[in-house]
Amino acid sequence: MTVRSAILRILQQEDLNFLLTNRIPRRLATRFMGWFSRIERPLVRDLSIGVWRFFSGLDLSEAKKTQFRSMHDCFIRELKDGARPIDLNPAVLVSPCDAIVGACGAIAGTALLQIKGFPYTLQDLLGGSGLVDAHRDGRYVTLRLTSSMYHRFHAPHDCRVEELTYISGDTWNVNPIALKRIEQLFCKNERAVLRTRLAASGHLVTLVPVAAVLVASIRLRFLDAPLDLSYCGPDVIACDARFTKGEEMGWFEHGSTIVLLAPGGFSLCEDVREGSVIRMGEPLMRLP
Repeated sequence: MTVRSAILRILQQEDLNFLLTNRIPRRLATRFMGWFSRIERPLVRDLSIGVWRFFSGLDLSEAKKTQFRSMHDCFIRELKDGARPIDLNPAVLVSPCDAIVGACGAIAGTALLQIKGFPYTLQDLLGGSGLVDAHRDGRYVTLRLTSSMYHRFHAPHDCRVEELTYISGDTWNVNPIALKRIEQLFCKNERAVLRTRLAASGHLVTLVPVAAVLVASIRLRFLDAPLDLSYCGPDVIACDARFTKGEEMGWFEHGSTIVLLAPGGFSLCEDVREGSVIRMGEPLMRLP
């Protein structure tokens, strides 16, 4: 057993992992990481990226550039052109991001799962966005971005973002260990609700980017300011942001989660199941 694998094995013990990533001053740690990751001194940058690589197996072979100003610059890296082919079938929603598929399937009325045995409701997740009825008895999929993954997210179809609802909250870790211990975790964390209408069919598809410890910052292409712990603007913002399928919508400052909600009649594609790895642009759901 190598030193790296031995250390990772220790850190992956559930009690220790939960303690190290949650039983800390989460908001303070998140603010600190936001500052530290932007330091552009070569020594800090190189050591930070080196430690990150050691613990996560970070692969930068698909990155558009090979030199980064800071660890943050590496976090939000773009990919080489063509690195993520987009499925252009108009009957298919594609994954908006690289991810590991978490809980997914049918929404039972307004109830869905963060992990087996831990239900939450559309009302709690979406707040006052008025989208509960649109997704009642619909379909959902939870997409978890790990720290080493590509952190930008893209339009799942040709669509228009009609409204953004920002919901301030906590910064719990969103890994499976925390999801098994903290009830309604996604409903506690900082998040944005993107009300999105498909251009051709008119269906409402909602994306809910959920922030997490060390990553309470979500950037959207159509907003000037980041959505983070210091945000003090309006909670509901009317939008008219149009995207083509696969076009970049924004990014996380680190790994986190997107919950995608669709109306009744949508169905998951055959290879989409809990634990599977999916890349941005690959088939996720089929339209009615």
